[in-house]
Amino acid sequence: MLVAAAVCPCPPLLVPDVAAGAAFEMDAARAACTDALGVLAAARPDRLMVVGPAEQSGRGPHPEGARGSFRGFGVDLDVRLGRDRAAVPERSLPPSLAVAAWLLERTGWSDAPIEGLGVGEPLAAERCIEVGRDIVAQAERVALLVMGDASACRTLKAPGYLDERAAPFDAEVARALGAADVAALKALDAELAYELKVSGRAPWQVLAGAAEGADLAGALLYEDAPYGVGYVVATWS
Repeated sequence: MLVAAAVCPCPPLLVPDVAAGAAFEMDAARAACTDALGVLAAARPDRLMVVGPAEQSGRGPHPEGARGSFRGFGVDLDVRLGRDRAAVPERSLPPSLAVAAWLLERTGWSDAPIEGLGVGEPLAAERCIEVGRDIVAQAERVALLVMGDASACRTLKAPGYLDERAAPFDAEVARALGAADVAALKALDAELAYELKVSGRAPWQVLAGAAEGADLAGALLYEDAPYGVGYVVATWS
């Protein structure tokens, strides 16, 4: 059963060492993510599953202790998923899960065992929902940390340039995540999300599948697009 969820953005710029001199621009997002992880800890789950976008689906589960790195972004910084330091496969965490691992280390997470799962952008909504159902069937009290960004087309300088469809799409995503609206997340248009360079569509639909039958209230903690990319932080509890 899903007892809590936190939704966070996953740009490497969330990590101050990567953002360097521009780190202050993400201070509000970092603070919201810290608050969101506090909601997960307060729920006292038996298991935490971290779900985030990856180049390919099924890249996992990544066990507790799996390694991630920000060396590809020019920073000599390594992270691990959770506190377990046992030997694990050398396959590296995808960037979204590396950001999640950094957030968890930053907040000192030690409340439940952790696993990570990468989901690919093309994964169909029906399959995402099935994955969510499977996750919550594996323990009595499950929490999700769901990583993903909204559109990358909010301004002329955005990675995907300006697309007038981006702001309405992001507004609906923020509303659905803030309201714990499972039906709206299931109904997200995968083709439009792809065109708008949304990385969070599949992870959010995994959350929708996991939340079926759960009586959870949502709260929107943060919504902005500081680099022309939509970032949302929300909690379900």
